[in-house]
Amino acid sequence: MRLPDSQLAVLEAASATEPTPVDRLADTTELKPESVTRAAFDLRDDGLVTIDERTETTADLTDEAHNYLADGLPEIRLYRAAIDAGADDAAVELGQLIGAAGLEGPEVDIALANFARKGYGEIDSGSVTADPDADPDSDPEADALATLADGGSVDNDAIDADLLDQLERRDLIIQREHTVREITLTDDAVTALMEGIEAAETVDRLTPEMLTSGEWQDVEFSEYNVEADAPAVEGGRKHILRQTADRAKDVLVGMGFQEMDGPHADADFWINDCLFMPQDHPARTHWDRFALDVPPIQDLPDQLVDRVESAHREGVGDDGDGYHSPWDRDFAEAVALRGHTTSLSMRYLSGFAGADIEPPQRYFSVEKVYRNDTLDPTHLLEFFQIEGWVLAEDLSVRDLMGTFEEFYAQFGITDLEFKPHYNPYTEPSFELFGTHPTTGEIVEIGNSGLFRPEVLEPLGIEADVMAWGLALERLLMLMYGFEDIRDVHGTLCDLELLRETEVLQ
Repeated sequence: MRLPDSQLAVLEAASATEPTPVDRLADTTELKPESVTRAAFDLRDDGLVTIDERTETTADLTDEAHNYLADGLPEIRLYRAAIDAGADDAAVELGQLIGAAGLEGPEVDIALANFARKGYGEIDSGSVTADPDADPDSDPEADALATLADGGSVDNDAIDADLLDQLERRDLIIQREHTVREITLTDDAVTALMEGIEAAETVDRLTPEMLTSGEWQDVEFSEYNVEADAPAVEGGRKHILRQTADRAKDVLVGMGFQEMDGPHADADFWINDCLFMPQDHPARTHWDRFALDVPPIQDLPDQLVDRVESAHREGVGDDGDGYHSPWDRDFAEAVALRGHTTSLSMRYLSGFAGADIEPPQRYFSVEKVYRNDTLDPTHLLEFFQIEGWVLAEDLSVRDLMGTFEEFYAQFGITDLEFKPHYNPYTEPSFELFGTHPTTGEIVEIGNSGLFRPEVLEPLGIEADVMAWGLALERLLMLMYGFEDIRDVHGTLCDLELLRETEVLQ
C-alpha cells in the first residue's frame, strides 16, 4: 500500500486502542491541524480510521475579568467598604463608600447594579445598608472567575451554565464553541501498518513547470476533500449602519434632494441661536452639550447675527415678543460639538454655505451628532441624524407627512404614527413613531415641523420651510429588529451579529 506522507504520518501517530485528538496528532507529526484533519478524512474514506466528533465550550477571561481577579469585583469591594464603615448597623452615604472602595468610572454603576442583586444589602436615596450575614468570600461569580483563571473547564459541570451566561452578560468571559475530533485506527489500518506502507510522493497543485517539462504525467496528485475543515477567514465588510446610511442617501437623492455637509464642531450661533433656541435653554448647558475649549469662531456674518439677536430679544413681526432673556455674542461664538445637523440647515438656508436658496429647494444630510445623553438601549453619546428640509411656497403638515410616508416606505416601514410636539424652532411640530418588529413597542424615530418666522425671517427666507431630524439608528432597529443599538454601535458591538446579519436591500 502506498499513501501520501501526511496520511502515513497520521496512521503511525494514531492508536487503535485510544482515540487521539487532532491537536495531539498535529504536535506529534509536526503537521498543521488542518493538514491532519484533511488526512484523517481521506483515511476514513479508505476505511483506515474512525473519527469521533464532539462540541466543546471554552470560556476565556476578558481584560476586565483579569482586573477584578486582582482587585475584587466592584460589588464585593463596595460591600467590604460598607462593613468597614458600619453600614451593617446604620446607613452610610454612598459617596463615602465609593471613595473608600476605590471605585472609579464604570465600576460605580457595576457595583450599584450588582450589590442588591447578590443580597449584599440595600441602596436607597443615596444611602447604603449592608447585610451582616452576606459572605463575599463565597461569591459564586468571583469563585467561577478564579476557577477559569486556574484552567478549570466549563464542560465538566464544575461551573453552572446559568452562572457562565451571567458572567458573559457582564462581559467578564467570552464563551466559544469548537469541534473536537478524535482519531482511532481500524483493524485494517493495523494490518496495513504491520505489512508495511510505502510513502507516496504527491503534489497538491499543477504548476507551469510541470506542464512544460511533462512531469505532470508521472506525479501523483493529492485528492481534495471538500468536507475537510479549513481556517475561517473573516474578510472586511461595510458596517450595516453605514450601509443603511448610504441607502438613506440614495433614497433621498432619488426623491430630488441634494446633500449638505459641514463642520462637526461649530459655533453655537449656527447650532442653536439661528434656531431661535434661547441661550438660557437647559439644552444649551453643559448637561446636554459638549463644549470645546478652543478659540471661538468670530467670522460670523454680522448682519445675520444682529437679526438673530433681534429675533431673540424682540421677536419678529407685529405680534413678535421674543424671549426677553440674556443673549451674548461671546456665547454665540463659542464652539461645541453639534447636537443636531440642523446647524448645516442654518448654514445652507442663510446662503452662508453657498447654496441656492431660490424656492423650490430640497436638501439633506446623514451625519453624526453628539449629545450628553444617558446611555441606554435607544440612546448614545454620538449617533447619526437624517436631516432634511424643503423650501417651497404654501407648504403644510400634510406635505411633511407625505414626505415621511414616501421615505420610510422605501425601507418597508408603512405603519408610521404622528404625535403633536413642541419645538422652539418649528410650529406646528410633531414626532414620528414606528412599531418595533420584534417587541411590538412604539419607538420614536424622529422630530419635525415647519420653521417658525423667528427662524426664517432673520435668514431672509420668505417661503415656507418644512424640516426634520430622523434617527438613523432607530431606522436600523425597525429594519433589522435590533432591540439595543449598542449591539451594533460602540464598544459593546457584537461582531458576530454584524457578520451574520443579512443586509437588507
